[in-house]
Amino acid sequence: MKYVMETLRKKEAREKLPVIRMEIDYELVTLYDAMKKEDTVAIIKSKERLINLRKQWLEMEDQK
Repeated sequence: MKYVMETLRKKEAREKLPVIRMEIDYELVTLYDAMKKEDTVAIIKSKERLINLRKQWLEMEDQK
């Protein structure tokens, strides 16, 4: 049973990585736009979102 659960977690991690990668790409574009507009609030929000996405990415990499 433990082997089955581990296999399912690994499969889930492989499926989520491309989604997280796309979210990171989108958030980088959002950050770039906020920087061009000098929108401090949007810059801070984008950076926080990128930090959270990075954590998710690293968690998924560990499970992979």
